[in-house]
Amino acid sequence: MKKKYILFLVPFVLYICLLSVMPQMEPDEARYSLIASAMNHSGNYVTPHIKGTIYLEKPPLVSWVTAIFFKMFGENDFSARLFAAMSAWGCILLVFFMGKHFRDEKTGLYAAMLLTISSFPFVLGRINILDMPLTLFTCLSVWLGYLGLQNQKKYLIYLFYLTGAAAFLIKGIIGVVFPFGILVIWLLWAGRWRQIWNLFSPIGIIIFLIIVCPWLILAQKENPDFLWFFFVREHFLRFTTKMHGKTEPFYFYLPVIAGGVLPWVFYLIKAWKNKYIKESLFNTDENKLLVVWFILIFIFYTLSSSKLLTYIAPVFLPIVLFAGCIFKKYEEEIVVEQSNRQKTIYRLSIILQSLLFFIVLLLPPVLNKYSDAGKGLVVMVSDKWWLYIIVPAITLFLLTFLPDIIYKKIKKGWFASIYLLCAILLGSILFPLNDFLAPYRSAKVASEPIARYVPPEQDLYQYKVNFYGIDFYNKIRTPIVEDFGELAEGIAKLSKEEKNRYFLYGNDFFRLCEEKKYIYCITQHNEKLRQIMHRFPATVVLWDNKAFYLLHIKI
Repeated sequence: MKKKYILFLVPFVLYICLLSVMPQMEPDEARYSLIASAMNHSGNYVTPHIKGTIYLEKPPLVSWVTAIFFKMFGENDFSARLFAAMSAWGCILLVFFMGKHFRDEKTGLYAAMLLTISSFPFVLGRINILDMPLTLFTCLSVWLGYLGLQNQKKYLIYLFYLTGAAAFLIKGIIGVVFPFGILVIWLLWAGRWRQIWNLFSPIGIIIFLIIVCPWLILAQKENPDFLWFFFVREHFLRFTTKMHGKTEPFYFYLPVIAGGVLPWVFYLIKAWKNKYIKESLFNTDENKLLVVWFILIFIFYTLSSSKLLTYIAPVFLPIVLFAGCIFKKYEEEIVVEQSNRQKTIYRLSIILQSLLFFIVLLLPPVLNKYSDAGKGLVVMVSDKWWLYIIVPAITLFLLTFLPDIIYKKIKKGWFASIYLLCAILLGSILFPLNDFLAPYRSAKVASEPIARYVPPEQDLYQYKVNFYGIDFYNKIRTPIVEDFGELAEGIAKLSKEEKNRYFLYGNDFFRLCEEKKYIYCITQHNEKLRQIMHRFPATVVLWDNKAFYLLHIKI
């Protein structure tokens, strides 16, 4: 097809060109940027460090790649997110090749287009965390294993192990469990259990060990408790216990998946035909593979005691493959009239979606009127908010009617118009989203005032907060007061002198203020500001934006 260029042009704009629209958000993005930066500055690429402490919760592959991008493009938002964006783009291309292999090129193209404009991968593909790269290599491993079994090609099985090793170095055992689990269960369901042994290749295992063992051995050599911490605490205990405090109800991922396929999902109502339930979308084995792919990951994370939004990302690939096939079938049979009931449900769903998006766009300025920093409610939007929402608002209006109008006029272009309008909506909504989130979710807003007011020779203390972005953007190491959180394990390994300087409890901090007579400090929220002002009334607020407060504590 001549339209394959959209696999490159639209994702390039959405996932690459717009990477720097928003600053990095706390705490996750800034954490991984700071780790990669520390690797380049220290030269230690074996043991990840953050704020001078050892951080062994996750393997280092994403940090390695980010460190390379930092050397190539500088330490900035673009290079920090580039690996995630390229991984999202890789998933789009993977879906295209899967759809093409399962049915035809048009099916692959439609599925790839749907993944491009799905809100979940769009958001995840521009966040500097591990889940998008993990999704790419996990799903690629499943696909290579499937092809290897289907075609009886040993080199594909070797690549299955290689990509599994990459997934392991991104987030650990889960990068191996999913590919093997999906393929083994699929083979059992398909009645091909004898082929299970074909997955277990001695050469493949050697390839896997050659890739992952050097880091495991070196990390254990540098950190005697590493293997227990990494395999037991960060894998077994994370899954089976609530020690990380990321507990959610069993239905947690249902609304995540439903919201993750906005804004295109309601158009599926028009494309759906009941006969698609009876007619296999793909052939039997392919259907079973995609169903196992979705169900295994969904059930695994539903049963897990630790749940985060981003974990569920791999399920969106089988979803868009099924949906792409449905849209393609519908356009081939678009002359078939819908029932009045189906037309009504479709039209009401599209209108309701647009109305809800409109309400979301209009809500922040309304909430801003009731913003009260003293009560902890801080909602901030700039005077440019109304300018930022013009394009999203117009696009929402066009999405409601334009695809159907175009088809009635020229008898084609229905799906293409949905794709382009959804892409415009997602791209344009980044600007109001940045206006809303950046003032209180990113430390970048405070970086310029810090550079202006805090002398280079002075420490900047973080009072009961820990914003990694301050260290990343300002290239400093900030002592923190009480908010140690995930750094506790690493802090325990520091010398007493380093602990006392960079990790203080409240009373120790107050004594230090009294000894030094003046200290520069940053905090967030009015309650913490009041604590400092009550203790040291002469404190000067050097800068604030009602969320962050840069203080000069004076005695």
